[in-house]
Amino acid sequence: MIFLFNLLALFTVICAVGVVVSKNTVNGAMCLLLSLVGVAGLFVGLNAYLLAFLLLLVYAGAVVALFLFIVMLLDTKGDEKPRLAKIPLVARGLALALVLAGIASFYAQGRLTTPDTAAPALGSSLKLYAYQLFTTYLLPVQVMGFLLLIAMIGVIVVSRRLPAEGEQPNR
Repeated sequence: MIFLFNLLALFTVICAVGVVVSKNTVNGAMCLLLSLVGVAGLFVGLNAYLLAFLLLLVYAGAVVALFLFIVMLLDTKGDEKPRLAKIPLVARGLALALVLAGIASFYAQGRLTTPDTAAPALGSSLKLYAYQLFTTYLLPVQVMGFLLLIAMIGVIVVSRRLPAEGEQPNR
């Protein structure tokens, strides 16, 4: 069992590294999909079947498909870097302030307690999973929601076509 766990962990890490180093966004999304499958396998090994199912359903099924859809919408060639100098200074400052506020909030209030080992495995029942999600793990869920919001705003900013030199911006 430990061998299988280590094998899945190694598979997940290799795929995660593939997400980071891949220059082709479609290949990166496929590596993300495989990495999520590896994490779901780890959850199954920990008897957290519900988490494994939700991970595959939500992240592997919906989020990766959304990533691929956005990549196809962006139609990037990979040779042109976005010009961040055109993004207003106020928006950059606001984004940086939000990130710093989130990190400060996490350090100030984000003390996670160790779950009771006598309790049933997290994810083994839906009611226990929901209770843990909305009590113990509320802050990490909020932080992840905040990060997804930042990612969505980043996609909107990157996908916006900036006018070329001397060209009037489209309104």
